[in-house]
Parts: sequence; C-alpha cells; structure tokens
Amino acid sequence: MKPPAPRDPWLSLSALTPARIALGRSGASLPTRAVLAFALDHARARDAVHTPFDGEAVAARLHDMGLSPIIVDSAAPDRATYLRRPDLGRRLAPESAARLARGDPDLAIVIGDGLSSAAVHAHAAPLVAALEPYVAKSGWRLAPIVLAHQARVALGDEIGERLGARMVVMLIGERPGLSSPDSLGAYLTFAPRVGRSDAERNCISNIRPGGLSYDEAAFKIAWHVGEAMKLGLTGVGLKDDSGLARLAGAATTKALTSGSG
Repeated sequence: MKPPAPRDPWLSLSALTPARIALGRSGASLPTRAVLAFALDHARARDAVHTPFDGEAVAARLHDMGLSPIIVDSAAPDRATYLRRPDLGRRLAPESAARLARGDPDLAIVIGDGLSSAAVHAHAAPLVAALEPYVAKSGWRLAPIVLAHQARVALGDEIGERLGARMVVMLIGERPGLSSPDSLGAYLTFAPRVGRSDAERNCISNIRPGGLSYDEAAFKIAWHVGEAMKLGLTGVGLKDDSGLARLAGAATTKALTSGSG
C-alpha cells in the first residue's frame, strides 16, 4: 500500500493571497476547478476593458456629493480605436476641449475610464469622497471634476493645462489582472501640460477594497499633492515617504491620547 501523498506546503498560503499558487494537478494538467477559475477571471478582465464607461452614473454620484462634474471625450471616437490608437486617448476631442474654461485652481481631479471601467464605476466616487476632507483642510482651490471617456493617463495633462491647474490628479482604471479586474490608479502631475513624460508623474496603484483602501489612498494622494506643491515637481524627484508621515502622525496621536489621562 502506497503512503498518502504529502500535503502541498503551499496550500496553507493560498488562503492568504489571490495569486495562483497550490492549484494542484490532475495528471499532467490542472484540476478542472483551477481551469474554470482561470477562464472566469480572464472573462472578468476582458469585460473590465470592454464594458462601456457610464459617465452619467458616476456624475450622478458626484452630484449627490455636491460636485458638478464636466463630461468630456478623448480624440478616440470608439473603444476599438481607443485600444488600437493609444495616442488618441491622450488628447481631447476638439468639442470637449472647448468645454473647459481656464481658471486658477490649485488642483484638478480627472476621472478616466482607462482600461477598466469597472474600477471607475466602483471606486472613483468613494475615493473622491475620501479625498474631500484633505482638500478642504489644505485649502486647495479645486477645479470642476472632469469625467473623461476613452481616456489614457496623459489626457489629464491637457485637461489640467486647459483648466489652468497647478496640479492634476488622474484617477483611472488600470489594466486588469487575472485577480484584480477593478483596480483604480491615481497619477499625479505637477504643472500639467501636453508633452509631459511618465517620469514627471507619480503613481498610486491598486486602489480597491482588496488592495489599497480608499482612506489610505486618499492620504497618499493628499501627501503627494502637498509635497509637490512645496517642491514644485512630481515624478522621479518626489519620493514616496507618505508611510513615514502616516507613522509619525499615528505616533503623535498616540502620545497625545496617552498624555490626556
């Protein structure tokens, strides 16, 4: 009689991560459950890319928060063109550009569908709500929020430039993975203008309940905006020390609480 097969040492770790580990096998292949789970996650990722962006629904949620967003389109006329021509997703359609009036705001927030409308539908409005107290506390003058269809990250540069903003935060659906079809990213650019490179912006990624929480993401975004305003730059020159700031703030709060008794 053969001894029982040894237990897979990775099996206990599979409960701690959505990564594909300890899948098991059936002969030379994966078990049916693993194959079906992969197919389901692949379908969810494809749906995230191709689901139309419901800008009106997101706008309605922002209206309920007392905000008045502007809806614009990139130069990509449809999803198929958007996926084939990334360059068109980085520029505004002429009629949309005409809707943006130049002012003198400190901060412009742009919400773009990117490669996951699902992420924007689920997480954009809650993240903006989490950001509001930081904006109010800092006294930053906020431009009207812009919702952008068929948007790439760099579209925020043109929008921020046209609005006259000192800084732009682009909230955009990230390229979906097989374990995260609804991941939202935040890209921050100081002195936005057409032609800015990716080296001149900072990224805060994986904003979703299964990744970076809304509160933590809002803190990181606000910290980056504040530091960028002080230094006059974003990108490789702005290192993410927000974690240290978070720890320092927690330590101060603890000390004050301990001393109050």
